[in-house]
Amino acid sequence: MTVFGVHVGLQHTTADELRGVWRRIEELGFGWISVWDHFYGATGKPDDAACLEAVAMHAALACTTTKVRCGSLVYSVGYRHPAVLAKAITAIDQLSGGRADMGIGAGWAKVEYDAYGIPFPEIKTRMDQLEEGIQCLRGLLHDDVTSFEGQWFTLNEARNEPRPVQKKLPIWIGGGGEKRTLKIAARSADGWNVPFIAPDVFAHKNAVLNEHCAVAGRDPKEIQRAINVGLAFTEESLVQQFGNLAPLVKPGVLSGSDQEMIDRIGQYVEAGADQVNIALRAPFDLESLERFSALLKLA
Repeated sequence: MTVFGVHVGLQHTTADELRGVWRRIEELGFGWISVWDHFYGATGKPDDAACLEAVAMHAALACTTTKVRCGSLVYSVGYRHPAVLAKAITAIDQLSGGRADMGIGAGWAKVEYDAYGIPFPEIKTRMDQLEEGIQCLRGLLHDDVTSFEGQWFTLNEARNEPRPVQKKLPIWIGGGGEKRTLKIAARSADGWNVPFIAPDVFAHKNAVLNEHCAVAGRDPKEIQRAINVGLAFTEESLVQQFGNLAPLVKPGVLSGSDQEMIDRIGQYVEAGADQVNIALRAPFDLESLERFSALLKLA
């Protein structure tokens, strides 16, 4: 059964507004709400710093809702040490009563790193950090004691106590890189998420992930697959939401008539998506989200 969720951006909004949005999403029958991890708005502009911090808002999401899975897509390993992150996610799992998911990625928004003086190494280094980081997270979140020695992270009989409510808190990998990201997901992730790509591209990357699973000796059914898509009933709405990025994200945006949207979702499901998340950002168009929910008969 396909899961439908909403991925809510933390830019250009307030905590009070977000709490209202999250409650309404849950009322509409969606099964998942996630936050992103940015210090600046996800626009790439050096003067766009209006963005709430992710760990705090992930915790607020857990406390505001009662039924939905509370996810993150995705924390950046470049400014989130995996041991500290594991402690935070464990607390969030306890706050939510066992509804937390967490995602981890290599990071991409260089403007944030530069502004805060955080090193932004070349992509190979960031992928190496991601590969080590997810192993540390798996140990701390799933095992009682963890030791790990890598180039970037070291754990010495590390304990994460008290334990998460869930025996196996799901860990997601975000990104579509076929050589490293999908290989890391095949080896270590419980879920894989990618945004704004067309169904045929999703199908291709899904097949690559399955190939990496075969090499790793992993059952591909163990990995949840999710696509983040935009929602724009009109071209005007698309431009309002994404501005200059509209042409880039358009292949992964639901638009057109109700039937065209249903058909598009069907294409993603046929391509291997277990979960479809609507990427929502301020100004929040809850009217369109309500229409979409009614279309799917979620509530």
